[in-house]
Amino acid sequence: VQLQASGGGLVQSGGSLRLSCAASGRTFGNYAVGWFRRAPGKERDFVARIVWTTGSTYYADSVKGRFTISRDNAKNTVYLQMNSLKPVDTAVYYCARSMIVGFTTTPSLYGYWGQGTQVTVSS
Repeated sequence: VQLQASGGGLVQSGGSLRLSCAASGRTFGNYAVGWFRRAPGKERDFVARIVWTTGSTYYADSVKGRFTISRDNAKNTVYLQMNSLKPVDTAVYYCARSMIVGFTTTPSLYGYWGQGTQVTVSS
């Protein structure tokens, strides 16, 4: 599986962006696709995940109610709609596929990382 993240950019506080994570090669199967982010000088943090087959979603508390993760089976693509963006959301955003079928938000249990896309929110 190869993952390609895109859609980042510069946006003002309160604005919106939609990130895409396109997969090529083998599809996601029964695994989840997660979005993570790394702010400057910080660890890579979990943002949201979606189980490819069921569409079940889970969010970090910090983005709940503002971000929405979704998938398009026909396009083998996962999206992250980000609304009401804040400066603290500034980070490089990555998508990855879980390496286990069970529930996890631990970055080390995800693989096939995309190259990341920069999101910058100005105040």
